[in-house]
This record gives sequence, structure tokens and C-alpha cells, in this order.
Amino acid sequence: MVAFLPSRPGRLADVPSFDRAIGGAESNVACVLAAAGHAVRWVSRVGADGFGDHLVDTVASHGVDVSAVHRDPARPTGVYFRTAGDRATDAHEVAYYRAGSAASAMTVENVDLAAVRAGRILHLSGITAALSDGCLALMRELTAPRPARPLISFDVNYRAGLWPDADGARVLRDLARRSDLVFVGEDEAEHAWGVTGGPAAVRETLPEPAVLVVKQGERGATAFTGPTTTFVPALHVDVVATVGAGDAFAAGFLSATLRELPVPARLRHGHLAAAAALTVPGDLAAPPSRDTADRLAALDDDTWGRLRLGPGWTRAEQAPEEERTP
Repeated sequence: MVAFLPSRPGRLADVPSFDRAIGGAESNVACVLAAAGHAVRWVSRVGADGFGDHLVDTVASHGVDVSAVHRDPARPTGVYFRTAGDRATDAHEVAYYRAGSAASAMTVENVDLAAVRAGRILHLSGITAALSDGCLALMRELTAPRPARPLISFDVNYRAGLWPDADGARVLRDLARRSDLVFVGEDEAEHAWGVTGGPAAVRETLPEPAVLVVKQGERGATAFTGPTTTFVPALHVDVVATVGAGDAFAAGFLSATLRELPVPARLRHGHLAAAAALTVPGDLAAPPSRDTADRLAALDDDTWGRLRLGPGWTRAEQAPEEERTP
């Protein structure tokens, strides 16, 4: 979708103008992965309109292959507006205009499945499953067991407003169980499935994925890989906006997965990519360079715990500020 970000704080009713950007779970992940040096293809549908032009051109400018994006002459590109979040509460308004959008018209029949399955990892989002019956059927096809399928990465991305009844929670749990690598927030698991009791309880709900990553907000994240449980605390971040942080975390973790780094390093790379997104107002932020991310991910636990990152920290010329203790 095309995202419109407010020019100043306030209610949607009061904000006089907006700055145009892009948004969307899968495209966010694709852009961050491409910026991290990976070959990435984004497969979707957008309208044959100016917003579609902007979306495709912008995603391509991040180094993403957009050759399999279809332009739909009959349906518009989805858009959304949001207000600036309150730093203390993250309260904000979001207005989506994507009913009948080009992306909602994706089906098994009109998507290039060979292009979708060509990579080492196929990343999917639960948001797509909620857009239409055709999108849900596509998601079920892509997560179905089949020989030589790519590693299926699935971000649950539960949005209560997209699922008017209890079926949504069941659908997302079923898709997660068919995937190889799953990202889910501890709060999402509670809201969608009533799971309480922390990451271990989430793992009991989703025992099938080979890798399960439970995001725990500002506390950190826990990864379950077979019998091994790994927790890595999050970084101290001067938050500008939280939108896009979950997608960035997934991209950082996937980047480290593609590089076959150990699980603790994958979690740290996820936290670093999320910290980049948290310190900008839009959905997308330039991730740290690979050298910078590798250096920070290799810090000892004490130094990692003292890092404090603020706006602009990913610029190569600006070193991250360490949190001082009296």
C-alpha cells in the first residue's frame, strides 16, 4: 500500500497534510533484506495508477526485483493514513482504504507461483490471508507440503480489525503450523489464541514449526529451535514510531538465517534491524550496514545491554551511543 504520514501530531480530523511513503508487511521485509545485500523478489498486485507507479518504483529503488508484480487495470492500489503515535502509549489512528484493492484480488490462478517459489526463503504474512478468500486460498497453496518447497517464513501479524469473527485466529494458527519459521508477538498470541504464560506457552500452541520466534516487545525475543530455547534482550532505543519494527525484525532475522549465523546472532540482527525502524517515522528505515550489524551483534552481553540507539544511528559516520550509568 501507499502510506500517508502526518505532517504534524494530532487527530486525523485535524492533520492538514500528509507525506507520501510506502507500507506493507511483505514489501517492508523485501526492502530491508535487499538493503542488507540479498537478492530479493517481491510478488504482488498493484493498480495501474499513479500510486501503483510510486509503489513499484520505490520498492525497486531499494534493490528489489519487481518483475513479477502485476498491474491491475480494474482495481486501485490500496492506501492508508495514520497519525503520529504517542511515544508514551503508542496510541495512533489508522484509516485503511484497501477493500477491493489490486492486492486483495490475488489468487492461485493469477499469481506467478514459479516466481514465488524460486527463492531459498518464501516470506508470507497473515495480513495477506485476511484480504480476501482468493488471498487465503493462495496462502494455503503456498504453505501446503510439497517436495523441494522453499523454507516458508510466516509472520502471524494478527490484526483484529481484519478478522471480524473467531475464524481469523484459527486460520492464522493453521497457516503457522504449516510453516517452517514463524514470527509471532507474545501479545498477538494472547489476543488471537488466548495464550498466556509466556513464550513456552506459545510454543505449546505451535509445536510444528522448526523455528518459532516469539517477540516480547521491549524485553526481547525468544527463539525455539528443536529442543533449544534462546532468549536475547532487546536494545534500548529512543523510539520515534513503532510501525514497521516487526517487519524489520523479521528481515534482520531472515538475513542472518540466509547467512547461516547461529541463533543468538539471528536474534541480535533482528533487534538491530528493528532498532533502525523504531528510530524513523515511516515504515522503512535503512538498516545498519552488514559490517556494523556484525560488529554490534558480536558484542559481549554487558556491552550489548548498555547500547542505546537513537535517530540517525545507522549512518556509518555516527557511532551508537552507549547508555551511561552513574
